[in-house]
Amino acid sequence: MKIVVCMKQTFDTEAKIAIDANGNINKSGVSLIMNPYDEFAVEEALRIKEKSGGDVTVVSVGGPEVQDALRQALAMGADKAVMVDPGMEEVDEFTTASILAKAISGMEYDIILGGMRAIDDGSAQVAGRVAEILGVPVVNMVVKLEIADGKAVATNEIEGGSQTVEVALPAVFTAQKGLNEPRYPSMKGIMQAKKKPMEKKVLGDLGLDAGQVAAKVKAVSYFLPSARAAGKIVPGEPADAARDLVKALREEAKII
Repeated sequence: MKIVVCMKQTFDTEAKIAIDANGNINKSGVSLIMNPYDEFAVEEALRIKEKSGGDVTVVSVGGPEVQDALRQALAMGADKAVMVDPGMEEVDEFTTASILAKAISGMEYDIILGGMRAIDDGSAQVAGRVAEILGVPVVNMVVKLEIADGKAVATNEIEGGSQTVEVALPAVFTAQKGLNEPRYPSMKGIMQAKKKPMEKKVLGDLGLDAGQVAAKVKAVSYFLPSARAAGKIVPGEPADAARDLVKALREEAKII
């Protein structure tokens, strides 16, 4: 069983976001982690490997800093990693998906896994775009996955409940919280990860150039949300307070 996991490195969920003097997100001193939803994908890949055999390859698009997250995946139990440095500052979901799909197209794969979304941009687009480019089916927000006889039976979340989908392999699946509980890398795994292969590629190695994968969407500006206003207490007798509250909601807050 050949399993590929698409992984992204993101800001730590506890990181304090700041905007620099140029209006860009200040990355200085911010801890980077493996996208939490991608951790579920890595864990699921390892469980499938342990049950059915095969190997797990983790692929990511990013600069040298992404190696830390890839090493974490290797320490968890993945067999090899591939890092593609796009060599450009502006990347969007089109850029990332195009590079990932091109990298994966040169591999053998039965299953492609990824997180349902990244916690930084929250677009939930990349895995679906990869599936479209490769011409394989995709099942999103999977909370249960069973593989047998060249098919997968996946349970995923839908509005108001869940559904079960059967799909032929190869296919793409995106992991939702509840699919599993990611393992912590063991000391042995951490030591072994240092010896596992990590391929470092650039666009030219994939037969791509910057023009082919140039971002189609650009962030015009970044800004932090306004500080939350202090609460207001409406004094008086219940009847008078209720009247004043309704008036304030209508005339000041303008929500009724």
